[in-house]
Amino acid sequence: MPEGDVVLRTARRLTAAMGGAVIRGCDLRWPSLGGVDFTGATCLETQSYGKNLLTRFDDGRTLHTHLRMDGTWRVSASRRTGPGLPFVLPNDPDPGIRARLATDNWTCIGRHLGMMTVLRTRDESLVIGHLGPDLLAPELTEEDEAAIRAAVAVRGMRSIGAVLLDQEVAAGIGTIYMAETLFRHRISPWRTTGAINDPLPLFRTARDLMQRSADASTRPGTRGSVQIVAHSRAGKPCVRCATPLSVAPVGTPPYDRPAFYCPRCQPD
Repeated sequence: MPEGDVVLRTARRLTAAMGGAVIRGCDLRWPSLGGVDFTGATCLETQSYGKNLLTRFDDGRTLHTHLRMDGTWRVSASRRTGPGLPFVLPNDPDPGIRARLATDNWTCIGRHLGMMTVLRTRDESLVIGHLGPDLLAPELTEEDEAAIRAAVAVRGMRSIGAVLLDQEVAAGIGTIYMAETLFRHRISPWRTTGAINDPLPLFRTARDLMQRSADASTRPGTRGSVQIVAHSRAGKPCVRCATPLSVAPVGTPPYDRPAFYCPRCQPD
């Protein structure tokens, strides 16, 4: 699943393509959004919040999308019908397409999106209000850190791996940055959260790793300048001690997720 870094990079790419431009063509392929059309509205920006994307328009509406496991937004040059002719969004029967938003210059195509909602911008809390602080917000405030500490405190009997993945604690971390964070702190994913003196440095590390990845000049979906040393490396030698890395589920089924770790460097 795309994590906060990829989602932030996607938001920036959508804003660069559509921000300040009039939507000339709109195609939303979602059962509950029949008849919804943004044609004629001006796109203001796309903001990320954790793993969510909020595309805002000047008519007071927001298109909320979530990439879930396999979703992507891609940008391509708009196809024009000819000088002086009206804009026409070309037919595209691709069954994976869930959304198309076109300006005079660019067409943004959402494929395999896991969630899509249209709501008033003032009501965005309906889709993100239950989440913890956005770890990739421009600034992580003292209030944000206090909220994270409080959310972790009431989850003291859960494993730290599961708590890092809990979007109601802090929004944006997935299995990649859970594994990379815990590896760097030499903490087992199954250590009880209450046994960790101060969990906040873990969230700061995850924020730093995701921010570095989001800011790197790289193609969509890659991790840029961040060296992945734990995730998806089961059976390969630990970069610290050469012990083969392992993988096992963390969390409660059916919401458990794979956790990659070093049995020697990250003892229970």
